[in-house]
Amino acid sequence: MTKHLIYLSVPGLRPRDVQDASATPTLHAWASSGTLAKVEPTFPCVTSTVQASTWTGLGPDRHGVIANGFYHRDREEVEFWVGRNGVVGGDQLWDSIARAKLTSAVWHAQNIKDAAADFIVTPEPIHHDDGRMELSCYAKPDGLYDRLIADLGHFPLQHYWGPRAGIESSKWIVDAAQWLITESDPNFHYIYLPHLDYASQKFGPDSPQATQALRDLDSELARLAAFVASAPAGEDAVFLVASEYAMTDVSQVVYPNVELHKAGLLRTREHADGTVIDYENSRAFAMVDHQCAHVYVPNGDVDAVVALFSGAGGVDGVYAGAERAAIGMEHPRAGEVVLVARADSWFAYYWWLNETDAPSFARTVDIHRKPGYDPVELFFDPKTKSIPLDATLVRGSHGAPVATEAQRGALLCSRRTQHVEEHSTYRDTDIKSIVLGMLAVSG
Repeated sequence: MTKHLIYLSVPGLRPRDVQDASATPTLHAWASSGTLAKVEPTFPCVTSTVQASTWTGLGPDRHGVIANGFYHRDREEVEFWVGRNGVVGGDQLWDSIARAKLTSAVWHAQNIKDAAADFIVTPEPIHHDDGRMELSCYAKPDGLYDRLIADLGHFPLQHYWGPRAGIESSKWIVDAAQWLITESDPNFHYIYLPHLDYASQKFGPDSPQATQALRDLDSELARLAAFVASAPAGEDAVFLVASEYAMTDVSQVVYPNVELHKAGLLRTREHADGTVIDYENSRAFAMVDHQCAHVYVPNGDVDAVVALFSGAGGVDGVYAGAERAAIGMEHPRAGEVVLVARADSWFAYYWWLNETDAPSFARTVDIHRKPGYDPVELFFDPKTKSIPLDATLVRGSHGAPVATEAQRGALLCSRRTQHVEEHSTYRDTDIKSIVLGMLAVSG
């Protein structure tokens, strides 16, 4: 049992990364003195889904987080990065920890706003009508972010996603966690550190840039470890590190909305932003997320959609109706048809048949108006002050169901424990019980 558990959510971390002492000396030392295992995420292997599975011990068919985004059928709108905890079904880690009279803190997780954790900080920029964006974060309790600003400055959102994404955002998160340890010393920290994502998507998971990202992140973990060791409760503290998913090299892009458009199933309309998808009048359209695509078919043309994508290049599986249960996607929020990409392919949200018909926001860093996750935003061109409409630039992706060892992430604990066995493979749905077991908290 430990009364101070620090959980680090590190997407993209693989067991072989931890075994390379030259690149990740801190992680290697933790694994050597403790335990190194593997973790297999639920499909789709994307941030919001895996985090919800980790917190609840449930799959997406029960907690309902079917991707990083949702299509709201009632208002005919796609929304990515919803943020509110109410979209997550099931009893969560923070609920169990609170019932045990222990305290918890959550740093930069998705769909966490309004959760039962005692301390929460996560990005919530303020968007003004004139297009300006003001840096800000949602924080619990009230006043917490103001105190952090006073001591650390604003969270550097510009380094968290987009063309300037880098280690600066993870440095701030580490600084903030250290600040809270000094101020309030919570029993449990959930810390999301996304740094490995950026280079892996731009250049590939085995690129020199990805290796450098490992070194940079490990340096921040070394700094956190040294700080924790010097804290009053440092001797008791344990680090538990888990990868949300592993990245794979990709060489092919699939455009589901283009194919639906060509087939006459997707319709468009004119908008102030240009030509956009007409969700109300389309017979089918796709909300894409890395290697998963939810195809919504409001008028029952499921057979036509299945026929369109069955055997299509880059598509590994087409699941409709009850068949979605095989991949954990039989949930009311899921598309009537769910597409799974091959491990070497990914889905882009583009729907236009001619580049001149692309809406204005397609060339901007805009994580909300696009009906899909857009990693091309990482390739912003400062000369044109826009992003290219060339999805083939992307070299790494994730999300497909785990089929090979290369798709399994790392799970390690800095201290030997009965809750994590060496060389075993766990599901992300096991992590809740691991955390509660280490804290000696009843679920």
